[in-house]
Amino acid sequence: QWECLWTFILFCTFSLLLVWFYFWWEAHNDYSEFNWFLYNRSGEWSDGTIPILATTAAGFTYIAFLMILALCHVAVGQQLNLHWLHKIGVTVALLATIIGVISVTQMWGEEWDVVWISLQATGPFLQIGALAATTALAWLVAGQVARGEKTRFQMMVLLIYLSVLLTLYFIPLSITSPCIMERGSLKAAPAIIGHQGAPMLAPENTLLSFNRALQRNVSGLEADVTISLDGVPFLMRDRTLRRTTNVRRVFPERQYEDASLFNWTDLSSLNAGQWFLKDDPFWTVQYMSVSERWSVGNQTLCSLEQMLELAAKSKSSAVFTLRRPPPNHPHHHDWVNLTLDTVLRSGIPQRQVMWTVDSNREMVRQVAPGLQQTSVQKLPLNTLHHKDISRVLLRYNQASVQDVRLYNENNISLTLYSVNAPWLYSLLWCSGVSSVSSEAPQVLRKVHYPLWLMTPDEYCLIWISTDLISFAVVLGIFIFQKWRMSGMRSYNPEQIMLSAAVRRSSRDVNIMKEKLIFSEVSNGVSSDEPYMENGFNYYTN
Repeated sequence: QWECLWTFILFCTFSLLLVWFYFWWEAHNDYSEFNWFLYNRSGEWSDGTIPILATTAAGFTYIAFLMILALCHVAVGQQLNLHWLHKIGVTVALLATIIGVISVTQMWGEEWDVVWISLQATGPFLQIGALAATTALAWLVAGQVARGEKTRFQMMVLLIYLSVLLTLYFIPLSITSPCIMERGSLKAAPAIIGHQGAPMLAPENTLLSFNRALQRNVSGLEADVTISLDGVPFLMRDRTLRRTTNVRRVFPERQYEDASLFNWTDLSSLNAGQWFLKDDPFWTVQYMSVSERWSVGNQTLCSLEQMLELAAKSKSSAVFTLRRPPPNHPHHHDWVNLTLDTVLRSGIPQRQVMWTVDSNREMVRQVAPGLQQTSVQKLPLNTLHHKDISRVLLRYNQASVQDVRLYNENNISLTLYSVNAPWLYSLLWCSGVSSVSSEAPQVLRKVHYPLWLMTPDEYCLIWISTDLISFAVVLGIFIFQKWRMSGMRSYNPEQIMLSAAVRRSSRDVNIMKEKLIFSEVSNGVSSDEPYMENGFNYYTN
């Protein structure tokens, strides 16, 4: 019972680690967001995904090895008998995974949505993989059932296995994916907006980053805007300047101050590129030439007006989120007016600007009626129409396939952020999303067609064919195992021992046969009694 308990603990640890591993595999789309969360908590920038991925891969490999070992033990009818060191290892892996799940849930809870979203892209293939693994386990299950001496045990094992198998057979009925559709219904690829430019190729929110994004043929530019002490809107994502500038060296006593408490003159004197070369947040610096590194290292902070002028010149759309200055800021009350004046002064056509600020929206509409009113909240359709909002900007996990369809039917353009992984871009493409905001436009531009797309009839054919093949293999394995075990039961002890001695020399085998056949006469040994000869125990029957 103790060994059975440890086998159950090992299985639970493997299952939990499998989910944990899958989560981090699919969360690749948001690694930069995770690192940014860590920075806001610790105040220091580091790539926190590397130790997590390394420990997860090592732990999963170790537990998977023990699981294979356990299955081998089951195959030969033995208990697991884990060594105490392995028991400690399994316990540590289980506790570490549980702590990791709790920590991620508390700090980054919304990211768990990526698991359910990704299943729309991987579900059909995971079902086939799980069915193949379960079909392979039929050999072990059939052996256990055939060898089992207790009818209750046989029935329990068989019912559990068949329940899992039937669930996998019919689970495609619950699998839904926008990529299972008629090919003629596929819409145009979503337009790509460079969020902070192309921050994997150049420092975020700099002119170089926006130019790199435009070189990748993005349809728009997106930035985060803060207002300086003297009323100049500039681009900055963080509350302070510590991560993306050299403020620690230039203004060490002010490094923890809010970025909006610096005037534009001081902000213009800061370097906004050296940190990128030093931290290498996306592991791309090694691929840069000497001239490219020089350009990166000499970047300065970019103002909103500079970004809008660049967008106007390239005929690209512009979208920005505006952070209100703190209460002690001189422009705490007129922050919307300052930003609107900057937009009008930049010369960019109003139809190219997506206005996301909800405060004083009616006033903005009267002054600049051509701006595309955009909501960053998921509001009811009647509210959107009442506020004359024609666009919605949401995180990709906030809009379902049904929401996308509903927005399209009501002529509301939907933009989802941050979409960096090709699988997510393909999924949103099939869903009919009009545009996405991405930190990796250079990656998404290589996706010329959804990664996979099949019609309902094709998927149905694959599903039924896979189930039939699996059923035939499982049935064949059970029949073969029953025949194999029934044949073994027909052997008597003499035959089993003679088979075990087949590797001995023919002379030794002949001697053993003679001993077994004539032992009762020559030695007077009664039936089923052992006797010793040349160091071996012999039995007669």
